[in-house]
Amino acid sequence: MENKYKIVLNYIQDLSIEISSPESLVTIRNTIPEFQMKVDINSKPLKKKMIEVLTTLSYTNPNEKKKTGFFQIKYATVIDILDLNIKKDELEKIVLCDLQTEIYPELEQKFLTILKNSGLPDLKFGKKIDFEKLYKARLN
Repeated sequence: MENKYKIVLNYIQDLSIEISSPESLVTIRNTIPEFQMKVDINSKPLKKKMIEVLTTLSYTNPNEKKKTGFFQIKYATVIDILDLNIKKDELEKIVLCDLQTEIYPELEQKFLTILKNSGLPDLKFGKKIDFEKLYKARLN
């Protein structure tokens, strides 16, 4: 199967790390198993059949009453659509599934490195995000 798109460039568009105090960091370290990764994907068309895809990862504790920390990375990927006759649903699958599966390992590694360097040296993310499964669940 020939590629229907190619990645032109990708970069960290925005990065937010908020640890309000030393006590917050201690609380975060103690509650890190409760933290969950949330993913949000947006896209916007650019000129010359290119698309900017913004993948946002937020790593937060859903059980927290008070916010002790906030971690978020916005990762932009610009793709060139090679198939001029691509259908809307195929394009959707590329943006939400195929591209995400391709870029996620590198994105997760970058995010993990930044968080480890921000005071969470022992951090390991839990289960991997299954973009194929998320995409299929969306269709149902």
